[in-house]
Amino acid sequence: PIKSSAASDVYKRQILMLDTITYGDDISLDKFKTLGEVITYRTSTQEEALQRIKEIQPDVVVTNKVVITKELFEASPNIKMVAETATGYNNIDIEYAKAHQIRVANVAGYSTESVVQHTFALLFYVYEKLRYYDEYVKSGEYVKSPCFTHFDKVFNELSGKTWGIAGLGSIGRRVADVAKAFGCRVVYFSASGHTYDTEFKRVSFDELLENSDIISIHAPLNDKTNNLFDDAAFAKMKKNAVLLNLGRGPIVNNAALTKALKENIIAGAGLDVIDKEPIAADNPLLEIQDSSKLIITPHIAWATYEARVRLMDEVYENIKAFEAGESRNAVAVSYTHLTLPTT
Repeated sequence: PIKSSAASDVYKRQILMLDTITYGDDISLDKFKTLGEVITYRTSTQEEALQRIKEIQPDVVVTNKVVITKELFEASPNIKMVAETATGYNNIDIEYAKAHQIRVANVAGYSTESVVQHTFALLFYVYEKLRYYDEYVKSGEYVKSPCFTHFDKVFNELSGKTWGIAGLGSIGRRVADVAKAFGCRVVYFSASGHTYDTEFKRVSFDELLENSDIISIHAPLNDKTNNLFDDAAFAKMKKNAVLLNLGRGPIVNNAALTKALKENIIAGAGLDVIDKEPIAADNPLLEIQDSSKLIITPHIAWATYEARVRLMDEVYENIKAFEAGESRNAVAVSYTHLTLPTT
């Protein structure tokens, strides 16, 4: 473990960070030293997390992927707050936290611009066949070309195409704005049935599939979106369509997408999320090595440097707000506050 704190003779509250690998070694955690003694681990298994909480008896636990169960809570009666370094907090036993007046606070909206940017990065990599053209030049073939140009892999303009969005939340809406700026006609599908106050037209799922040239997924995972894009869905899509998933992996059926790409049912796909992460060795999508059809990135859409800095700035502010008795970003609100030492 790495322990650090500001110089002081007063007792330092224990702030335990269980998986700093999830926000990167290049992000400074120095400001957290003003709030107490900071103990960091790059990774923690569930068993390791339990042992570390028992030994350290932290006041604050900072987590991303480690599941904070009842057992982990009970391992340290000192825990007064769990700071989630993400938007989702389904890895925390919220009911236990509420029942025992333990603050849980998450962070929302920190990565919107990053995810929007990555959405278009995935699209253009596939849509303009960029790997093929880069390799054509670097292989030496362009040196031997009798012509100044080469366009054996056909690609199209984005302007005038229909961009369908599944999930018009804050990210989906920003994608819609950018797609409109590129000249696209934007429509959206809402699995919940909600109609948003927007200029963009809400359509049925079948209309989304049948009419869209590009479909990007920015929806949460729930009973209505799980396995939403299956064999039947791909069969309704245009043969020149590109699917982008920046929502949750299980929204897209891996086997169905693999079949759709292999059999040219759709033209291409860009994925930043997979049903199991890291990707399983037997995932059928790994069979597709043609990057003009499929690009997969390892859940990095959110992870620009700027977004990760914002994330940890927000976590710091959440802990500091708890010190002041404020309910900033609280998803489980305790009736006490954390008295932290002054420095």
